[in-house]
Amino acid sequence: MSAERTNWAGKLTYGATRIHTPSSVEELQDVVARTARIRALGSRHSFSDVADTTGELVSVAGLPPRADVDAAARTVTVAAGLRYGDLAEQLHRQDWALHNLGSLPHLSVAGAVATATHGSGDGNGNLATAVAALHLVRADGELVTLRRGEPDFDGAVVALGALGVVVAVTLDVVPAFEVQQVVYDDLALDTVGERFDEIFAAAYSVSVFTDWAGTTRSWVKHRVGDGDWTPDPAWMGARPADSPRNPVPGMPAVNCTEQLGVPGPWYDRLPHFRLEFTPSSGEELQSEFLVPRAHGVAAFGAVAALAGHIAPVLQICELRTVAADDLWLSPSYGRDVVGIHFTWRKDPEGVAPVLARIERALAPYEPRPHWGKLFTVAPEQVRERYPRLADFRRLRGEHDPDGCFGNAFTGRYLG
Repeated sequence: MSAERTNWAGKLTYGATRIHTPSSVEELQDVVARTARIRALGSRHSFSDVADTTGELVSVAGLPPRADVDAAARTVTVAAGLRYGDLAEQLHRQDWALHNLGSLPHLSVAGAVATATHGSGDGNGNLATAVAALHLVRADGELVTLRRGEPDFDGAVVALGALGVVVAVTLDVVPAFEVQQVVYDDLALDTVGERFDEIFAAAYSVSVFTDWAGTTRSWVKHRVGDGDWTPDPAWMGARPADSPRNPVPGMPAVNCTEQLGVPGPWYDRLPHFRLEFTPSSGEELQSEFLVPRAHGVAAFGAVAALAGHIAPVLQICELRTVAADDLWLSPSYGRDVVGIHFTWRKDPEGVAPVLARIERALAPYEPRPHWGKLFTVAPEQVRERYPRLADFRRLRGEHDPDGCFGNAFTGRYLG
């Protein structure tokens, strides 16, 4: 099977009858206008079937890789298929930055936006919160621009590809900044539960990684200029790592961004992994659940109680925090959240019963699954956790009345 026909990990095979890769927006408009059922394909990092279709797929990776900065407006207009890592390097050369980045710089901008992919930080919204405008092709081939402040814009940003094919995104930018990254070893799980808020408030971006079998570390990313800061040799009872680490035990640290407190550009510290390396072999599955921050400690405890079941099929679990937003289909809509992310071994049969246990344990804490990850939560339970879903259905009907951009995933979870 061609790699183009599968997702990044080779776990999902796309059911599309054809994959188009137009080299211009005009060519893409023509493809969309003459195709009855079509979906946009990004960098293929989703583990769910959110991008799949039994119709046709159109990749935006072949569009010209534009990244046009408007310094006066403090925005950059970016080709949909451009990877965050490539965009970041271009921005930094012009002394600009994005407010945050995800763990991987390999993700396409439009794909990450459409699924509300996120980084970490108490004060940082997910990547979609930087969107100031969307430029998309609707089912009839018309190119339209939707701008922040216009009616229903908050419903259009995180749209799972259901409104059209996004060809460019306008993002807010901020002045370039530097970050120091320190990894702390031997962080006790009990300490995470007892000092949860203090840990995640410790820096601009904080992640806690655990294998639930004895190895727990924290990635602390301090924004240079946010007050005086030096690594604490006894922070939270942990100790600064004496050499670079990879979040996944046993994986090479050379794949990761620079650590040990060395200041460096935002784009080379906020992600965990370097753009020039494949972060892993792809031999993995992924799930993530975002719970209200108010339930974070309780949800952490519920997962910890399943450690004996989780550890045998897990590579690593990451805890992050994300600020609330107003985007209708964002898992952080209306509430600050804690993301509990699982990178599983590539063992679907072993993972399935453990994932079901986790979903049952988290159910009392109102989790919203990450749209691009694996989950088995009943569709009606997912739908009831999005209070603006009826508004989104109306918006979808206005933009795509014939369901050109629908698929089985949107049918299940959006109705």
